[in-house]
Parts: sequence; structure tokens; C-alpha cells
Amino acid sequence: MSIKPDNVAKLLVRNATPKDIPAIRDLFQRAYAGSGVSSYTSAMLRGQINKFPEGQFIAEYGERIIGFCSSFLIGGEVALQPHDWTWITGGGFAGRHDPDGDYLYGMEVCVDPEFRGLRIGQRLYDERKKLAQSWALKGIVYGGRLPTLAEALKRYDSVEAYVEQVKAGLEKDPVLTFQLRNDFRVIGLLPGYWPEDSQSMGYGVHLLWRNPQAPDEQEEARAKNYGGRLMDTVRVATVQYQQRRVTSFDEFVDMLRYFVDVTADYRADFCVFPELFSLQLLSMEDQELSPSEAIEALTRYTTPIKDALRDMAVRYNINIIGGSHPTKMPNGRVENICYICLRDGEVHEQAKIHPTPNEVYWWNIQGGHELAAINTDCGPIGVLICYDAEFPELARYLADQGANIIFVPFCTDERQSYLRVRYCGQARAVENQCYVVLSGNCGNLPNVANMDIQYAQSCILTPCDFPFARDGIAADTTPNVETVAFADLRLEALREARYSGTVQNLKDRRHDLYTTVWRDQ
Repeated sequence: MSIKPDNVAKLLVRNATPKDIPAIRDLFQRAYAGSGVSSYTSAMLRGQINKFPEGQFIAEYGERIIGFCSSFLIGGEVALQPHDWTWITGGGFAGRHDPDGDYLYGMEVCVDPEFRGLRIGQRLYDERKKLAQSWALKGIVYGGRLPTLAEALKRYDSVEAYVEQVKAGLEKDPVLTFQLRNDFRVIGLLPGYWPEDSQSMGYGVHLLWRNPQAPDEQEEARAKNYGGRLMDTVRVATVQYQQRRVTSFDEFVDMLRYFVDVTADYRADFCVFPELFSLQLLSMEDQELSPSEAIEALTRYTTPIKDALRDMAVRYNINIIGGSHPTKMPNGRVENICYICLRDGEVHEQAKIHPTPNEVYWWNIQGGHELAAINTDCGPIGVLICYDAEFPELARYLADQGANIIFVPFCTDERQSYLRVRYCGQARAVENQCYVVLSGNCGNLPNVANMDIQYAQSCILTPCDFPFARDGIAADTTPNVETVAFADLRLEALREARYSGTVQNLKDRRHDLYTTVWRDQ
């Protein structure tokens, strides 16, 4: 399904309510068309929602329900033994829901076929994991489908052999492969699990995800989970982007899409691009443009860039910090604006407050007047574009608004310029006990004014205290090489540092002596 650029509907995941029941039933029929599986009755869905409303989720795009996920609580002594779907779910009514249960049982996940490819299933699985962790459950259990089993058994002697090949990565099953990538592991097969499911020949795969924050017990040996992460972490990817000549806007977008795709595959929550990355589009011109001509040329791409980034954010289920783009405002001013595209479809704008002397000289860029923390599904964040990071009042203003992560897209031509941004970014992290993420350009753009040469060493910085990396650097890159750096940032570590750290910069401020006041325009 293509998200049209002019469609401003948001993609949300929320708890289901009884009013959603007719739409959920319609979704189920679309999702299971041709499988022989019967739809839930309205009574079944009411039972699921009434028994455990916290465990029922829908994905909603605009006014259309495009995904559904149903869960209930159950004891491990029940969920971990062999069972079938009717018995474990109480005939589809979540009748075995146990408020004192220590596991979450996954009863259903279905996605509208027209919206597959937008990682709706991933979002629903993530909500289940968040629920399991917030309720301090031991894990999630369920019986997964094998929709290609009937065809696969023409090539394999047994169901067990096929499942082993999928586990080994030698076969791809549209459901089981996805579940394995989400850190579920196979603990057995369930013959006759769902006899109606002819595509799976009635089989279910007994799957288990263990809450990594729950105490480890001896019910089963726990497998190593390389690449897994705690649910209170935010995975950030900073792109050190090489400026190179492009021949078309589509080629430029393809380059951006490559990095969004890669970082999404690594399950990043944020993908960060550098300041002025869109000036690469000026390399399509045969000759160097005058500053006024350059701005006029770039203005034509403002809407297409926003639309492309928004589409990628929704499609790849990732929040994108879209570097910055010189933009002509309705009143004729030119501002250097970062477009923040969230994976629910929202687009926010943050203008650079302090243009550099070069920006003023070459493009007559003027500074913005507003600075606001942006609420995301990973908590409040802020954006300071390059030079803005060198003014401590701005970062403090964002921290006062609750920002835990400050993103700094930058563009610097040589090492001294870069180090000003780097050292100030580290200072902002210490002063405000927050994370600071820098993303810069490398490479060269001949014939593009003020973008001739680049110097960058993108990084992810932390406060300097015991919960963090020794040098206050969560991740770093090799200077002037196109690459991506990742880091898992624990928000709980910030809370620990702010309220019980060796120093407590935010808590110990002398509000009786000084404060930061923003003068509204």
C-alpha cells in the first residue's frame, strides 16, 4: 500500500474498544480470505475486550482499522504445555484469561492485505512486548501459523524438517520467519492446534519470547539473544552521509531510502540525516548557480522531500530526523528547516535559530523563532541544527520541556568547525543529563557554493557518569567515511543519573539565581 503524500491521516496503534468490533470483523475477513478460517463473532471480540482491554490493540490509519492484535494473561503451567487453540482461548472468548497470570498469550494478529509492507505486524508485536514488560510478565507464548506448510510438505518429509529449515534460515516462511526475527523461539509443534486453518494443515508452532527483564527461571534453558534489546531502550542510528553528484531527484531519494531501509532492518527507532543534505540536489545543475538561483532551485524540492521522508517513516516504521533543507517561507524569508517525520505519519518542523555567517552570506538564511520539544513514541526529543548546539540556552530550554534526546544534524567544512559542534554537543549532554546525537556530511560537492568540502565524525554522546559509557560516547564513526553508527540509549539511565547520579546538574540548578526565559514573538 502506498501512502499518498497529500494524505495527512495518521497511523496509530491504540487499545481496541467495543465500538471497533464491526471494523475488526471486517478486517479479519479480509486478512483470512481463502484460508477457510472463520471470523470472530461480535460476542467473542466483546469477551476479549471486556476481560482484558489492555491486551487488545488495533492499528488505525485515518478512520480505517488495518491491524488487530488480541492477547490475554495466563499462567506458565498452562501456556507452556501442549494445547490447541480452542482449549487455550476458551473458544475464542479469552475464557482462560487469568488476572494473576505470569505470561501473555498471543491469541491473534492480523493485518489488512492492502497495507502489508508498512510493518503493521511489527508495530503490534512491539506493543505486546511493551505490555509484557510494563506488567513485569515472564514472557509471551502462542501458537504461530505455518501458512505455506501444505506447499512445503511436497518438498519435505515432515513438518519438523520444514520448521528446522526455517529456523536455520534456509527456508522463509511468511509468518514463522517474521516471528523468529522478533526474538521468539520454537519450543515445540502443536498438531491439531487450529483444524480450520487448512493452509497450516491444522498445525501451530509453539513459540516463546522471554522478557529479558524478568528473572531467569529453569522452566527452559534460555537461548542467547544476540541483537536483542530491552524495551526501555531507544535505538538510534546516525547516518554519516556522503555528498556526491546525483543526476535526478529520484536518485537522491533512492540514496536516502537505502539508509532508512538499513537502519529499519536493525530495528532502529530513529534514523538521523545531516544538515543541508539536500544541497546535493544542486549537483544536478551543469554550472554553479548564484545564491538566489540555488535557493530558488531548492525551494522546488521542499514538498517532494517532505513527502518522501514521511512516506519512508511510515513504510519502514522508523522516526526520521530529516537533516535540514533551506526553505523559502510564505513571507519570502529563507529558513534552514529540519523536517522530523514520525512513523505514525506526523511531520514536525524545526528551524535553525542561529544561521552561521556563511549561511547568511551565501543564501541570506534567517533564524527561526520557535524551539519546541517534540513528542514521539520514544518520549520527547529536541532538534538543534549545527550552530544552535553551541548556544547552551537552547538545549536547556529543550531539557526543561522534557527532551531526553537532542538531535544535532550538522554540516562542517573542516576539523576546527566540526570540533566546535562536537565539544558543545558533549557539554550539552553533561549539562542537561541527556543524550545528544550528531549526524554530519562527508565527501565533496564541486560547483555547489558553501558545500565544496566536508568534515564529519558523527557520534552518539551521553552524560558522563557510571550508568553510561566510560568516555561519554555511546557510538562513534571514522572521520569522513560514509557509514552508520548505532547505539541503544536507556532512558532509565537518564532518570538514574538525574536523581541519584554522582552529580545532578538538572536537580541542583539555582533557580533562585537564574533561569532561561523564552521571549515569545
